[in-house]
Amino acid sequence: MMRAFLISDNLDSLIGMRLAGVDGVVVKGPNEANLAIEEAIKDHDIGILIFTEKAAEWAYEQVRLLREKGSLPLIVEIPDRHGMKREADFLTSYVREALGVNIE
Repeated sequence: MMRAFLISDNLDSLIGMRLAGVDGVVVKGPNEANLAIEEAIKDHDIGILIFTEKAAEWAYEQVRLLREKGSLPLIVEIPDRHGMKREADFLTSYVREALGVNIE
């Protein structure tokens, strides 16, 4: 059975996700974020790897490579309790960069 796993930069997000049945870990910087990713991808039961935006920033290169790979785990970024850090058109920009297609 596939499950989700959270890599978070803060305890509040982890507690909230645990209330929803999602386990995870709190990391305190780029080294811990990269190690958490390495451990999570070893677990073949993890089908969705969720990151808070800050944790994803700390491990930007590994997150980018996992997205480009296009296989499991699915990578999802979520805002923390302080709100979204990305621009309002981040999804359009992502599609434009990934596919070279301009969406109006």
